[in-house]
Amino acid sequence: PPAKAEPNEGHKILAKMEKEFPHFYLITQNVDGLHKKAGSEKVIELHGNIWKVKCVNCKYETYEYRTPLPEIPPKCEQCGGLLRPGVVWFGESLPMDALQKAYELSRKSLVFIVIGTSGVVYPAAELPYIAKENGAEVIEVNPEETPISGIADKIFREKASTGLKKVYDYLKKNYGTKR
Repeated sequence: PPAKAEPNEGHKILAKMEKEFPHFYLITQNVDGLHKKAGSEKVIELHGNIWKVKCVNCKYETYEYRTPLPEIPPKCEQCGGLLRPGVVWFGESLPMDALQKAYELSRKSLVFIVIGTSGVVYPAAELPYIAKENGAEVIEVNPEETPISGIADKIFREKASTGLKKVYDYLKKNYGTKR
């Protein structure tokens, strides 16, 4: 069950990068909340978070970690309206604040790491291109070749849990840390 899912080594290494590199931000399409559970704090969740619920009437938002939910369908504690998952459903727009922050960070990036994505879901797929156009080094971690592979300066053809260890070592060697 999702309530029992735990962060893997990849999630933990990203949290470690955030602590050691002062300008590190994590932009994710994942909705599982595992980045935050691993200790990452500067997380931009482009597709939302499955643990966040929002009222369809009054727009009240909160986190709900209980599974199963005590009441089906879940009701808003503010107005009694229906609560829905705080994720982007097919056909919905991404949250504008998250998307604007992702664009801003992409333009300012010194290094842009692309991890395990197909590179075909827009607008997220354009972020590495924006970073590259603005001078960032693009690093791809993915067992498979993707459209992003063509612009990547460095490629690790492996899973995130193993590839990110190598990325971390590379960043420490080439960019230092705040220690």
